[in-house]
Amino acid sequence: MTKNILPDVLSSWGDTYKKGQLTLWIFLALKDGQKYVDEIKGFIESKSKSTINCEEQSLYRNLRKYEHIDVVSFENKKGNKGPDRKYYFLTTMGNELLEKFIERK
Repeated sequence: MTKNILPDVLSSWGDTYKKGQLTLWIFLALKDGQKYVDEIKGFIESKSKSTINCEEQSLYRNLRKYEHIDVVSFENKKGNKGPDRKYYFLTTMGNELLEKFIERK
């Protein structure tokens, strides 16, 4: 009976692990400059070799949270079609936070 739940527990554990890494992946995506949400998502999926797949809603939710604490900001830019796009970027504090996180021991 215990063996029957093992795949579900493992899957749940994996999902929790991946969600915990989303902040780092978003910061790494923005490290090299401004990106809009589709570009952030593409960066994460490409660099993680599709092991991290994130919903746009999760990205927007996290980006709003980071904006609220002044580690991410955005700039509206004209899109090719339709409404303006929000291009997100790390603030000075966001870059410093990422640097400190990577260098920590």
